[in-house]
Amino acid sequence: MKRVLLKLSGEALAGEKKTGFDEATVTRVAKQVKVLVDEGVQVGIVIGGGNFWRGRSSENIDRTKADQIGMLATVMNCIYVSEIFRSQGMQTSILTPFQCGAFTELFSKDRANKCFERNMVVFFAGGTGHPYFSTDTATVLRAIEIEAETILLAKAVDGVYDSDPKDNPEAKKYSEVSIGEVIDKKLGVVDLAASILCMENKMPMIVFGLNEENSIVNAAHGIITGTKVTV
Repeated sequence: MKRVLLKLSGEALAGEKKTGFDEATVTRVAKQVKVLVDEGVQVGIVIGGGNFWRGRSSENIDRTKADQIGMLATVMNCIYVSEIFRSQGMQTSILTPFQCGAFTELFSKDRANKCFERNMVVFFAGGTGHPYFSTDTATVLRAIEIEAETILLAKAVDGVYDSDPKDNPEAKKYSEVSIGEVIDKKLGVVDLAASILCMENKMPMIVFGLNEENSIVNAAHGIITGTKVTV
């Protein structure tokens, strides 16, 4: 693959602590991405904010404000992870859909492409910049805009199941599933808005467990131990 969009969950980066950052986990991610960058793969990254804030679980805060807090959580995540990437010898850039002073640069497709041409890992922080849209939607939107070949969806769960494996020990894991089936069966790979965006723009996904050894590198190399979501 020449260009991919990697989605990392904030909770997965927190490790067993569930909140904040687990530096060992982030460093393992950075080392895997470094392998891809050294191979000439252009990597964009979106990170969720669930290790700091899940606005939809708050009943006492206006939804717009709650979502804005979530957007800022993703900016903090990207700044931290970007610095760990730099410590592993990569160059990075953080782009946001709104001004963040000197912390980030304003997103545009042209700016992202210039960063990729300079072999930089590009972090897309701040979601879409609008409330009511999740980082799932931001992931698919950015993947389409930068013309990524696929989305690498690194999750705490090692693929797509027909029911929640935490609740159902008999849950069946899919090796391959269409995005149409994901929508029809409400499999919850990404939220509905993101799923429809994938379907309409023919953007495939590979879903895998972040904690599996070399899972990011393997997925980018076509070695899929999780689930391939086709279009």
